[in-house]
Amino acid sequence: MTTALTVNDVTLTYPDGAGRLTALDRVNLRVDGGSIAAITGPSGSGKSSLLAVVSTLIRPESGRVELETGDSTVDLAALNRRDATALRRSSIGIVFQQPNLIPALTAAEQLEAMTHLGQRLFTAPARRRETRDKAMELLDAVGLADHSDKHPSKLSGGQRQRVNIARALMNDPALLVIDEPTSALDTERGAAIIDLILTVVRDHGAATLLVTHDRNHLHQMDAVYRMVDGNLTSDQSADVTAA
Repeated sequence: MTTALTVNDVTLTYPDGAGRLTALDRVNLRVDGGSIAAITGPSGSGKSSLLAVVSTLIRPESGRVELETGDSTVDLAALNRRDATALRRSSIGIVFQQPNLIPALTAAEQLEAMTHLGQRLFTAPARRRETRDKAMELLDAVGLADHSDKHPSKLSGGQRQRVNIARALMNDPALLVIDEPTSALDTERGAAIIDLILTVVRDHGAATLLVTHDRNHLHQMDAVYRMVDGNLTSDQSADVTAA
């Protein structure tokens, strides 16, 4: 199935006193399924705003954000709040900078909760077994099959981030949005997380946007962009894998 994210002339501004502050200035990019586009740039340059827009958390003032899945194309920027919420649950995986795991849930239960969002409290036993099997499959893929019954307090920082990534994949998203996945990790664990992201993106075929300040991994990306004052340009200094 063909999957792609296309951002066309997206502009977003915020109130700033008597005027407006431009967070995104006619941003354009395209990411195909199974590819990772990294976004770099200084703090406050608009990176988080871009992630929020493509994740349907913020609606831009103008432009289109098209998510193509097979023969269907949806303009994410045009969705109402209800439709945007439903689409996030079904088609968008978000890996936050901090894992934000639920303390009372085990690693497996963190993933299972994603499937049950918006559903009836009581689910058929066969459906529950299917959900548990998928959660265990994803935890195995991120190297945590033996930690499925552990709560976040019993996991290391790198392990919690692995649960975070597996959770984002639970609903087979067409779009994966990742915000600073290595910021709270040391160099070794950060490199392992990037390698894991590369593997799961290739395996699952999601179009992926990854915001990072760490330039050590940019050569592994399919494309690298730099955001400065809301302007997004190709980063020609990065020796990416697609080059």
